[in-house]
Order: sequence, then structure tokens, then C-alpha cells
Amino acid sequence: MERLQKVIAHAGFASRRKAEQLIIDGQVKVNGKVVKELGLKVSATDRVEVNGIPVEKEEPIYFLFYKPRGVISSVMDDKGRKVVTDFLPELKQRVYPVGRLDYDTSGLILLTNDGEFANLLMHPKNEIQKVYVAKIKGIPSREKIRGLERGVQLEDGKTAPAKAKVISIDKKKQTAIVELAIHEGRNRQVRRMFEAIGHPVMKLKRESYGFLTLKGLNVGDMRELTPHEVKQLRALATTKPNN
Repeated sequence: MERLQKVIAHAGFASRRKAEQLIIDGQVKVNGKVVKELGLKVSATDRVEVNGIPVEKEEPIYFLFYKPRGVISSVMDDKGRKVVTDFLPELKQRVYPVGRLDYDTSGLILLTNDGEFANLLMHPKNEIQKVYVAKIKGIPSREKIRGLERGVQLEDGKTAPAKAKVISIDKKKQTAIVELAIHEGRNRQVRRMFEAIGHPVMKLKRESYGFLTLKGLNVGDMRELTPHEVKQLRALATTKPNN
């Protein structure tokens, strides 16, 4: 027996929070009757419908994907550009990305059909550390790197403390490679942080997500997460990060 909102989320209809709202709004039926009770548990034999569409209980699946640049972190694009799900093998489940990476950013992104899991990882209070490597214009001073670590003022508020280090510099080309670890997930945050200190990003890659890395993968490759990795991610999401 599982909670109704969890079954809806696992089926890929919505996150658990949105599934709860669907129930409250009377858009969900169980065995032909409208249900507005959030605590209701259903079994595999119960017939669940959302706005008249049957909910088929799916086995949750979890993928780690090495997203190339020039790919949209979505399941579809009205401009016909490539999306992350184009790289998936043929599946019965409806899989979608957990969060997003910008079109021009490469690196690690997760995909799943488990709405509750995705919602847990993306919740602002449960942010997992993400490590990025950026090629930037100019060579940042030690003070600017310390500024990134203390937090920089953006239009949507000051960023949380981060970890930053210069990996290499090219004096001739006046560029630098900098590693930046953050726990937040604001829109284009890493790019905006570097812009705020006067060093625009030329190229950006997400190297890791929590304990997960791109080891063994080439650009465009994908692999399934192990059950242990999924369990570890759930544990990380409920543990306050240490900066």
C-alpha cells in the first residue's frame, strides 16, 4: 500500500506536492470515486485516474546523464532542438530531468520518473553540493576568489557561501579555469556569480552532483543509478550541507 500522491508522482504525472494539489482540487479518482483525502493509501489493484487518465504504476528508474552543450534540459522543445530525453533508450516510463543545466552548459544531470525523489533533491532546503568547472575571461585575483566563497550579491539576493579554487591560468590568452562548488540551484547561478566579479564564463561544465561524478562516461553517455546510489542521494538530500 502506498500513499495516493506518491503513486501519482511515481507515474510521472507531477511532483508529489503538485499531486497533492490535484487531489485537493478533486481531479483524482480511485475506483471511480473522487478522492480529496491526502492520507489515502492505495494498492496495486486500485484503479487511479487523474482527470480521467488512468495512472499506471511504474517502477521508478534513475539515470545519470553526461549532457552535451547545445542540449535542452527538458522532455520537449518547441524550436526542435535536442533535449536530454532524446538520449534515453526506448522506455515505457515517462522520464524527465531533475532540475536543469543551461543549453550551453555540459555535465552531470539526473533523470527519473520518480516525482517524489526529484522534488526532494530540488527542494531549496535540501540542496546537494554541485561542483562546476568554468573557463573564464581574465585571471581572477585572490580577493575575487574569496568573494565567491563569501557570497556575491546578485539581483535575486546574495549567494550562500561556496568553495572556489583556481585550477590553472593562461597569461597569454588571459583566461583561467576555476572550480566552484555550490549548494544552491538558482537560474544560471554560476554564470551570474562569475559575471558579478567581472570574469564572464566562456565554457561551463558540471563535474559532480553530491558524490556522483562523470567517471567512465563520455559526452552524451548515460547510465542507470544503482539502488545504493539512490538511497545515498535520499540521505544527502535530508542532511544539511556543511560549508
